[in-house]
Amino acid sequence: MKSFNDTLTAISGLKVGHDQATQRPTGCTVVLCPRGAVAGVDVRGAAPGTRETDLLSPGNMVQQVHGIALCGGSAFGLEAAGGVMRWLEEKGHGLSVGPVKIPIVPAAVIFDLWVGDARIRPDAMSGYRACEAASDAPVAQGNEGAGAGATVGKVFGPQRAMKGGVGSAAIQVGDVIVAALVVCNALGDVVDPRSGRLIAGARQDADSLKLINIVEAQLRGETARNLTVGSNTTIGVVATNASLNKAQAQRLAQLGHDGLAHSIRPVHTPLDGDTLFGLATGDIPGSPDMMLLSTLAAEATARATVRAVQNARCLRIGNDWWPSASALAPPG
Repeated sequence: MKSFNDTLTAISGLKVGHDQATQRPTGCTVVLCPRGAVAGVDVRGAAPGTRETDLLSPGNMVQQVHGIALCGGSAFGLEAAGGVMRWLEEKGHGLSVGPVKIPIVPAAVIFDLWVGDARIRPDAMSGYRACEAASDAPVAQGNEGAGAGATVGKVFGPQRAMKGGVGSAAIQVGDVIVAALVVCNALGDVVDPRSGRLIAGARQDADSLKLINIVEAQLRGETARNLTVGSNTTIGVVATNASLNKAQAQRLAQLGHDGLAHSIRPVHTPLDGDTLFGLATGDIPGSPDMMLLSTLAAEATARATVRAVQNARCLRIGNDWWPSASALAPPG
């Protein structure tokens, strides 16, 4: 029996590709749906960096997208979406408008500019290379693509943070598949929802491997410090093979945020730009079971978030050190 691809590419018609810079940890991750997919978006963080999200409103004309770009580099990284558009145009994909086809490629970014040389950011060629690398193979996770420079647990300063990354998960019930891809660069800690155990986040000090537990520290009266507006953010895609309209795709993205709330504490803060896109390929005809999709979207997103840090590798640049979840001593 063929094993189940437990990542976003379990959904037929979706391809994922990563590109990383060689000069510092940053990059771009693309989700390609060349034949088109109905899309929605939901932004919960107060400091987002996005492109082409207004057209995803259910009341607006465009019904489908052809790719999603998830990028490092803060607002500078939005340039990578232009490279995704160019690649799709060269392959003949896009919305027919008069004499041309215009690929629709919404994008969202994370802030990773304090990891190495901030002058190095994903550009249009990074987006293009990520498309060239895209496939329907199981998604590579950890320090890949947009997750290359991701960190988590920065409420008490970036020097006490840990390594974040990109993660993916898929769940199938009957013929229905819901899958998520998450780039976790959160201000908060990452928690395993099944056990309640902290698995990555703020450490007691820059040289420690002991987690402080941000929520408990705040409840004790400790004050967040060394914070930078917009310097965090978890972004991603929640997708299904069900048939959805734009309003339902938006709902799918909203439900994915429940998964972030299960796995990141605190989440959706004034200093995060948390943004999720919803995609529906429509391979399963008929009215969708939105109750089932609700459960699967939250669960797949939570699992993808956990995998983002579980698959991350330690990162050291000069005197700066971001240990990975695997570097922590096991509980007990």
